[in-house]
Amino acid sequence: MTQDPRVEQFISSFQALRREVEKVIVGHRDIIDHVLIGMFAGGHVLLEGVPGLGKTLLIKTLAEGLELSFARVQFTPDLMPADIIGTNIIVEDADGRKHFQFQSGPIFAHILLADEINRATPKTQSALLEGMQEGAVTVGGVSRPLPPPFFVLATQNPIEMEGTYPLPEAQLDRFLFKLRVRYPAIEELNAIIDRTTQVRAVTVDRVMTGPNVLASRELVREVPIATHTRDFASAIVMATHPQWAQAPDVTRRFVRYGASPRGAQALVLGAKVKALAEGRYNVSVDDIRYLAAPALRHRVILNFEGEAEGIDVDTLIEQIVDTAATTTTQGKEQFVR
Repeated sequence: MTQDPRVEQFISSFQALRREVEKVIVGHRDIIDHVLIGMFAGGHVLLEGVPGLGKTLLIKTLAEGLELSFARVQFTPDLMPADIIGTNIIVEDADGRKHFQFQSGPIFAHILLADEINRATPKTQSALLEGMQEGAVTVGGVSRPLPPPFFVLATQNPIEMEGTYPLPEAQLDRFLFKLRVRYPAIEELNAIIDRTTQVRAVTVDRVMTGPNVLASRELVREVPIATHTRDFASAIVMATHPQWAQAPDVTRRFVRYGASPRGAQALVLGAKVKALAEGRYNVSVDDIRYLAAPALRHRVILNFEGEAEGIDVDTLIEQIVDTAATTTTQGKEQFVR
């Protein structure tokens, strides 16, 4: 299948986009790959980390590498839904007659950067829900489609920081992945210092168009997935639910709510992108494992005991994946590492 010119073009585009982002961003290879996987899977991505780690710069650099419209919204406590979606305004024509005219907001861009999204109130945060799910927004009773491809990249500060509002579970579930941006290693920090404190112009080339992105998304959905691999993804998601008969002890003890079906969709679609980017026209169990944490960490809600004991959701998901790997599904299929 790697002889298929569409697959070769996809691999070339994926690698080219990665190279363009890495011209500016030092390190964070997994974060870059996850953002690209999210884009080609047709989902939205949430990046969490303390200020100054390059989250916004990464998103802006990716946008520069694509021939797509880009808009940035700086979320603040006084931001209103109309500031994002747009509103109907009264205008007067040449004959002096007045009528309503829709003035579109920044959401009508291909790539929307929702910067520090958890600094706005829940009412404003919810303004993105319809657009993220339906690819359209409703204003004044009229549904207005968003330009395809539509891709929301949001950044947020850790909820422990002052002046933040936790995102509602319903909105978190709209994000395909939630990525945790860590502090750089000392070697990467040195490279950041060298790159940003010297006179050195960096030009990011545009390497992909909107129709290319849409075609790539269609190609991704053609990647087959074996029954046992699909069942492995389903078993992982089901194992996050404490009421499931085969749920592991850690889930029953520390989890209040498990992942929704969107979690399984995120696992499978992301795994298809990863397989295709590596020149494989099949999804492996390792692909599912690789994407378990970013696809599920924001969909697994701890109970009071889990929060009181400071349980790390990523560690919990790792244990759940290991359990799912040895779970018998429908009494006949067993997953192995």
